[in-house]
This record gives sequence, structure tokens and C-alpha cells, in this order.
Amino acid sequence: MSSGKCIRILIADDHPIVREGLVTILGLENDLEVVGRARDGEEACALYDRLSPDILLLDLRMPRKDGLQVVLELMSRRPRPRIIMLTQSAKEEDLRQTLSAGAKGYLPKGAEPEQLCETIREVFSGKASLPRELASKLADSMAQPKLSERELEILKLMARGKSNKEVGKMLYISEYTVKNHVKSILKKLNAIGRTEAIAIASGRGIVNID
Repeated sequence: MSSGKCIRILIADDHPIVREGLVTILGLENDLEVVGRARDGEEACALYDRLSPDILLLDLRMPRKDGLQVVLELMSRRPRPRIIMLTQSAKEEDLRQTLSAGAKGYLPKGAEPEQLCETIREVFSGKASLPRELASKLADSMAQPKLSERELEILKLMARGKSNKEVGKMLYISEYTVKNHVKSILKKLNAIGRTEAIAIASGRGIVNID
């Protein structure tokens, strides 16, 4: 459905095939126009300022600046940009962080072309747009207890295989304090032990163990 105005779109993705595929898909719609293509996060910010698109279609994993960094930087612009994340990641933490930063839409790259076009139109009209399964995942994520900054630090070191004693030395805190933080982490993640906690955190995108 056309709103009567041609929606100007900037695409930011580091994969040429994805960029060209999106240009082809969006070019079939009378009310959608691709006005620019960025290969990384820095170019996305520069082109956004130069072109002032109605919609920024943004990949999450990109060189120089990732999608979250781009969202955080551009949210200082006025009027605020309308940003849709188009990404391979369906991890809860990626979803929560980008939407909390200001993105208005979030789509997996496997979405159907019709869904992509409709999401663009919804976000352009001022609405937030999420597929039902991602909306449910986001609600679950927001309902879970949030780890503190210190707990996140310790969890990331745990994921690197560090013992409580090693973590304590690296963070200049006692081993006893580390143990207390680990207990809190396990409780918040509803995990039986360190291995399960790391697996849960990795699945949600809280830590990266790749």
C-alpha cells in the first residue's frame, strides 16, 4: 500500500550481494526508492547525514562501526532517524540493545520481501515493527533479571575460561567477592553451574564464545 510519498531508503550492509539484492527487491515497489548504499558503519553515518533518508536499513554486524554503534550515534540527530535492523542475529541481547538504543524495526535476513516492504512502510508511518516471534522473545528478555556491569565483566571472563581466583586478580577484587557474584549470575540466568550459565548467556547474545 502506497502512502502517496516515495519513501527514500539508505541500505547499510557489508555484503555486496545483500545490498544488490535489497536494491532489486525494493526497486519493484512504486513507493520505495533506494537513495544510497553503505558498505560499513562509518559510511552509513556519513551517507545518512548527506542524504537524509526516510529509512535506514541497517545490518548489525559490520566493519568499522557495527549496527548498534550506528544507531547510538545517529539518535543524536534531529529529527531522529527511522532505523530498521536487518540481520542474521535473532539473539535476545542484540534485539534488546538495538531497540533500546532507538531502532524501530528488527527483521531477520530470511524475511519474505513482502514482510520487508511492509515493515519499511510501518516504520515510515511512525510505528514500531517486530515479527511476532521476535516480539515474544523481546518480552521474555525484558522480564528476566538484568546482570549488573560487574556481573557482565565476570561472566565474560568466565566465558574465557578464567577461574574465580584469576577473575579476582584481573578485576582487583577478592576471590570471595567473585564467588558471590558468580552465585548471583547463576541465579539470574537460572543456571545450575558455570558451564550452563555461559551457554545460556551465549545463546542470548550476552557473551560471545566464538
